[in-house]
Amino acid sequence: MRNKEYGYYESNGLANGRLYHGVRNETNPDTVDWTEPGLVITRLRLLGDPDHPFLDVSYCHGLLDGNHVDVQLPFNNLPKRGFKKAIVDYAIKSKVYAKKLGILNPTVISILI
Repeated sequence: MRNKEYGYYESNGLANGRLYHGVRNETNPDTVDWTEPGLVITRLRLLGDPDHPFLDVSYCHGLLDGNHVDVQLPFNNLPKRGFKKAIVDYAIKSKVYAKKLGILNPTVISILI
């Protein structure tokens, strides 16, 4: 979605961000590494600038055994071009299957530029 008034582009934004983050903050989620068995990533938020070639990781959330968790990733930023390939490359190095984690799912990835 492009906002003409403010000049930003956002994909897969939250319908109610206050509710989403409020519920997560109430549960005080633990932080786990993305190699944790059974982890399913539910949201990866990336932030960028139109003139900068990289996207910064704002946060990554997941579910582990039905509990909300914050996810520690082995990267802080990704190239705008080919960011999904970069995620797969990191996954291979970490010996995790990115697709099984859910991190490549288009409904999981949110980008704000």
